[in-house]
Amino acid sequence: MNRRVVTGMKIGQNRMKWLLPVVVCLLLAGCDFTVPLSGKPGMAIDKQAVGLWQRVLPDGDTERLLVMALNEREYVLCWPKGADTELFARAHLFEYSGRTLVQLQWFGNSEGAAPDDDRVFQIAAYSVAGDVLEIRMLNADVTGKDFRSSDELAKAIENNHDNPTLYSEVMIFKKARVEN
Repeated sequence: MNRRVVTGMKIGQNRMKWLLPVVVCLLLAGCDFTVPLSGKPGMAIDKQAVGLWQRVLPDGDTERLLVMALNEREYVLCWPKGADTELFARAHLFEYSGRTLVQLQWFGNSEGAAPDDDRVFQIAAYSVAGDVLEIRMLNADVTGKDFRSSDELAKAIENNHDNPTLYSEVMIFKKARVEN
């Protein structure tokens, strides 16, 4: 789900019906890690990040991400919000190497299907300023994916901390205006 995790998309009416299932399969296959980087949620959620976010893609489609507070320390994410099949993750903030990161654990979709393998974790850097949410996913092409422990994953990140491609290109979302 790398790079696409915290986004959602609205497939245009003129798209073929087979496109969404193919995209969802590709995204599920793209989940990065079998081990978490962070243990239990220890930080309070950033309430500024809660809400419905969207961005317009170059082809004109709109991606949507819904971030909800599950409790004081965890979020639930829904992506792509509004699509025929939405994906769900639990997420929490943690401090790592002087930076606040988000750990995501994907657990299922709106059709009731759970992931079919253990590659369910992703890590993201983010910032919120007013009505703008910026997200950069940890790039598993740089760190590698096949770790037996959280310590191995942490070491791979540390070994690449100066690599400018350690995180993906920034995804910029704006707070969605909900109309009544």
